[in-house]
Amino acid sequence: MLKVNAFESEQIATLDAARQRLVERRQRLLGPAYQLFYDQPLHLVRGRGAEVFDSVGRAYLDLYNNVPSVGHCHPHVVAAMASQAGELNIHTRYLHEGILDYAERLLATLPEMPAHVMFTCTGSEANDLALRIARDHSGGTGVIVTRYAYHGITMAIAELSPSMGEYVPVAGDARLVDAPLHRPQRPEQVGAQFAAQVRAALADMRRHGIRPAALLVDTLFTSDGVFADPPGFLAEAAAAVREAGGLFIADEVQPGFGRTGSHFWGFQRHGLVPDLVTLGKPMGNGHPLAGVICQPHLVERFGQCAAYFNTFGGNPVAAAVGLAVLEVIEAEGLQANAARVGALLQAGLGSLAARYPQLGEVRGAGLFIGVDVLDDEGRADTRGARRLVNALRDEGVLIGASGPASNVLKIRPPLCLSAAQGERFLEALDAVLARS
Repeated sequence: MLKVNAFESEQIATLDAARQRLVERRQRLLGPAYQLFYDQPLHLVRGRGAEVFDSVGRAYLDLYNNVPSVGHCHPHVVAAMASQAGELNIHTRYLHEGILDYAERLLATLPEMPAHVMFTCTGSEANDLALRIARDHSGGTGVIVTRYAYHGITMAIAELSPSMGEYVPVAGDARLVDAPLHRPQRPEQVGAQFAAQVRAALADMRRHGIRPAALLVDTLFTSDGVFADPPGFLAEAAAAVREAGGLFIADEVQPGFGRTGSHFWGFQRHGLVPDLVTLGKPMGNGHPLAGVICQPHLVERFGQCAAYFNTFGGNPVAAAVGLAVLEVIEAEGLQANAARVGALLQAGLGSLAARYPQLGEVRGAGLFIGVDVLDDEGRADTRGARRLVNALRDEGVLIGASGPASNVLKIRPPLCLSAAQGERFLEALDAVLARS
């Protein structure tokens, strides 16, 4: 997954002299594990709202980066960060009202469940901590994830992220299930078929003497290709893992904070109350802030016996930033905007798919949308998706690709994307498709 639409070193001769020097310097200093996007890598120097700007001043409409969820360099968030950084930044082993104010405001977005929040710096750390808590509470080690899931890069979580590729082995106690594809089935069958896979995985664990710890899913199945519908289909699978003694972990790193439009959290679309919720990327609008929300009884023994501390997780500056993000989402009506502009994008993409056979099914919720790219025989077209992504980059629009075959256009802009900017993207895609 990390190599999808990656710049390849043999393409360096196609770059201008200034970017060649930057790429060579980067390779020398950072080494070979880092990846760059696009056949022609971008040299970005500034961002504002849903746009970023390169070193020569060209603007690009950003429909890829969900990390700056309320917009690049939002002034309210920047001001909150600067103000608190000018007063105090210390870890959580001291009393500080700002951290508690943020925790209170964050937990109020989950009225369905009494909960604690434990802060980390990254979504990877959050999933790692949630896994530790789940294993401690359940006494199990087995985890069920989807076949092309991505949950992070710590050792324990990379082993539960099959999309990392064959070089990174899947944990021996893990079991993989297919994403809840609904195209071949009727929508009402999706939940039952996904739950049947989960039950089969649990049965295989029993056969091998593995006690289950958790079902861990991104509630929009974003790495698998974006599978959001029908709402409610996850409930039966969550019930199945709980019946077997495991927990349901909702990975909200990408679906959370109003992105689905209809709900603040992805799991709410399924009528679920998770045992653990993991948060990350958009939580700090680019500042390193993430966390785990957990039902209180799950962490009692863990808290007493292991305790928890993170030097930078949830510090006063991070808390000020996180609170500012929540304030912007509410004050600017960004959840409603995600619903409104997301519906416009889905309708427009559906119209383009009806005109251009390269585009297949359009899926998603709010401002997270996936679109299949197909070849002349209706099969997944990996190269075609890459061509579209790079052609859009040349048109000044940034998107990504997802799915096991890397043929799903991944559209996840900042929540502030306007209807006019959405139309600009649709016009650019129309132009690119007309030329292809």
